[in-house]
Amino acid sequence: MTCNKLKIILIFLVIQSSSTVFAAEEYLVPKTQWGQPDLQGVWNFASNVPTERPEEFGDRQFLTQEEVLAAQRERFSIGRRREPSRTSTGVEAFYNDTMWMERARVDGVVRTSLLVYPLNGRLPELVEGITHQPGGERDVPGERPVRFAVGGIGRDGPEDRGLSERCLVGFNAGPQLMPSVYNNNVQIVQNKDYVVIFAEMVHDARLIRLTKGPELDPKVGQWSGDSRGYWDGDTLVITTKNFNGLTQSFEGYGSSKNKVLYERLTRIGPETINYEFTIDDLSTFTDKLTAIVTLAKVSSQLYEYACHEGNYGMGNMLRAARNRDATEFTDRVREMFHDR
Repeated sequence: MTCNKLKIILIFLVIQSSSTVFAAEEYLVPKTQWGQPDLQGVWNFASNVPTERPEEFGDRQFLTQEEVLAAQRERFSIGRRREPSRTSTGVEAFYNDTMWMERARVDGVVRTSLLVYPLNGRLPELVEGITHQPGGERDVPGERPVRFAVGGIGRDGPEDRGLSERCLVGFNAGPQLMPSVYNNNVQIVQNKDYVVIFAEMVHDARLIRLTKGPELDPKVGQWSGDSRGYWDGDTLVITTKNFNGLTQSFEGYGSSKNKVLYERLTRIGPETINYEFTIDDLSTFTDKLTAIVTLAKVSSQLYEYACHEGNYGMGNMLRAARNRDATEFTDRVREMFHDR
């Protein structure tokens, strides 16, 4: 079995905890000095749960303890089965495909998928004409504007590259928060009128207004949309709309132009936040979708994600492409004169 296949198995192992969901009623949520639930701190949303539920599980939301243990044994045995004589992983040489891959721990109740609605844990049917363009490690055919985060469609200019390569948006903090292979960290900061969700990836700070105010003009689109929130008991409820349409709706599908995102954050333990989001985008999907992700408290701080300042890869990639173009042009000219 190749390393890439093993990597896929590892990423999609269904061994992420939903944590102490059933103990939420017993937990007394701490309050800020102005009386609101305290969600502040650094949180990690890494997960080994697949976005979609494997079809063999049907409508079953949770794994049995035996299945959890089997998945855990499989995870720890993967490294021992790697081919010792392999010379290439299929990943380009500029990137190490194993060192920084982040994995969630096994603990408590384990879901079979992040998606909980539709009830089968699968994506809703697509609107006719919607295609899947997830991007990837290699360039893929496509048109501008590039809406996916990773990879690109060419090297003619920076606009041919994915959004995260251009330091515009990351590939896991959206909004919505979706676990990826690394940098699954956010810091939450609050005052009476605002909540800030600061993503480690591309150091994006999303301001969620808690006070009433005029709605943003529907013609004004933003990369992260316009977020407004309120407290429903101990739960922070956020509605985000006014996306600019230059990002995808969800998981490589559609455009965010008509997307409305609903999020609910509830602290269910001293080290756990239950994060639930619903996407309503009938321009992409024929039904809404809902997913649940667990946020685990992190004792350390976030370090600066200096994206533009350290984005040497972008310049080097474009320079190399121009050098290749010049070489190819010179070769063609030489061939023309040689033929004469």
